[in-house]
Amino acid sequence: MSEAIKKHAMWLVLLAAAGTFSLTMGTRQTMGLFLADVSKSTGLGIADISLAFAFGQLWWGLTQPFAGAFADRVGAGRVLVIGVCLVALGTVLTPMMTSTVGLIFAIGVLAAGGAGMAGPSVLMAATTRLLPPERRGMATGIVNAGGSFGQFVLAPVAVGLTALLGWMGSMQTLGLLVLLALPAAWVLKGNSNAAATVTGAPNAEGVRVPAPRMSTGAAIKQALNDRSFLLLAAGFSVCGFHVAFLGTHLPNVVAMCGLPPSISAWSLGLLGLFNIFGSLGMGWAVGRWRMKSLLSLVYAARAVAVMIFLASPKTATAMLIFAAVMGLTFLSTVPPTAGLVAKFFGPANMATLFGIVMLSHQVGGFLGAWLGGKVFTMTGSYDTIWIIDIALALGAALIHMPIKEAPLALHIQTA
Repeated sequence: MSEAIKKHAMWLVLLAAAGTFSLTMGTRQTMGLFLADVSKSTGLGIADISLAFAFGQLWWGLTQPFAGAFADRVGAGRVLVIGVCLVALGTVLTPMMTSTVGLIFAIGVLAAGGAGMAGPSVLMAATTRLLPPERRGMATGIVNAGGSFGQFVLAPVAVGLTALLGWMGSMQTLGLLVLLALPAAWVLKGNSNAAATVTGAPNAEGVRVPAPRMSTGAAIKQALNDRSFLLLAAGFSVCGFHVAFLGTHLPNVVAMCGLPPSISAWSLGLLGLFNIFGSLGMGWAVGRWRMKSLLSLVYAARAVAVMIFLASPKTATAMLIFAAVMGLTFLSTVPPTAGLVAKFFGPANMATLFGIVMLSHQVGGFLGAWLGGKVFTMTGSYDTIWIIDIALALGAALIHMPIKEAPLALHIQTA
């Protein structure tokens, strides 16, 4: 294969993975814009609706280890097709739901479960499998930036569609747009056996023989007994808390500051826009500095940014600046986290093991979305949650320091 064809294939892989993440992540991250409309339409309180969003955060994480294991076995393409269709179905059905249980089913089971199947564990693993090691750091940053680009574009699109079609028509149109990701499944098809073949050594005839592949169960067992992997997963749960709280409640934070709804849309859009820069910058940085140090820096920066925001006047300018700063750190944790998992265990079980880390992320996400609504209902303010967020971010910055950043000695057990 010529270098030109290789480069073309690389960009096709990145476009497919980043485009899929853009549509699924962008749609999910705009749902907070409809919080007030859903409340008015159904008569449900913010706490009840937050529970549906929180369950969606948890279910998104729960699906990823299983989706990853399935993709490792039968191929990413099939998993992505199912996932994209479920996101579309759940988003289209959401405006028809009138109870908390109905919202949990549409938002939390269908849409979130589908987004988990077409989410970062499968997409990052497919990208890692299809690209050479020296390209993987920047590639994960580009795929991650795709999700942020979707949020940046779809947040103002959702506001415009709401003005034209009403909130129900707007949400259902977003659901149909997700189906544009279906062609990406063909580009990203394949399973972890391909990764084993790529990394295997050539035999006497010069043909690469698949490297020994650790069974899924053995890989999970070794990961759950490794201190560095557990610390990485614990820190990533803090990222989930932070991301889910902002994604779900930032529009209401803006409203509580007496600012117009347009600031809510622009705040979510700026989160996405600046996370593109943060993700690309982090993708570049992971090949040059220790990934655990980069993660500590990101979490510490979040804590400082929230402290400054709490002490600042809540003007439109201050809110937009805060959203931009948060955007730089929003999901820039993903490239170094995925990079560490790949460094520890290699690409063969990447989807499964990164799926476990994403599950930890979403447990934190459940707490961030649910506690945000619960505390607001009890106190009429988000101040307590902000303080918890600062403490968690500082804790995450500290627990990454003992991580041993080196490949593990894998104990191969064939399936």
